[in-house]
Amino acid sequence: MSEEVLERLRSLLREEGGLIATLVAPRDARERGGSPGAPSPAAVLGEAPRTRERGEEYELLVEAIYEGYLLHYGRPRVVHAGEADLLLLAGDRLYAIGLARLVALGDTLAVAELADTITLCALAHGAGDAALAEAVWAAGTRAVGWGPSEAHRRAKDLLLAGAPGALEAMRTSTREGSHSPPIGPRYC
Repeated sequence: MSEEVLERLRSLLREEGGLIATLVAPRDARERGGSPGAPSPAAVLGEAPRTRERGEEYELLVEAIYEGYLLHYGRPRVVHAGEADLLLLAGDRLYAIGLARLVALGDTLAVAELADTITLCALAHGAGDAALAEAVWAAGTRAVGWGPSEAHRRAKDLLLAGAPGALEAMRTSTREGSHSPPIGPRYC
């Protein structure tokens, strides 16, 4: 994960003001979220064909959404709150901040893809499958950067159906060669 992007997220949240600004942890606090040593899903967007021209903005908005996800299901890196209800509210606010920035870019395909990612991760966590949720994040972010593929659509269908092959299909859909020209949004 890029310290620079996390610092930009801290600055953005402080600029937002209000309650969310009071929950921003200082930079010297240990970043605790996600898997140790694992890059943030946003790390791939700076060089992706669909997002390269505005890579820094895409990285920031996906970091905001991912931090919202971590507030709901993991260990956040930037925002810290002691109460469960406050964690959920802060997570929702970060989802909204990231998605609003994406809407401002006019990238409706990415809005649909990240909305699907949030929904599918909630389903995976509801089923107690954190590995599937991680695969959804990787595949969803890749679809934002490279465009969704038929393999990705099939993986989402399998997850929605509760099929046992959903995890492997989601992992397979993140492989570079599996991405074909973009297809339209399907689940929004």
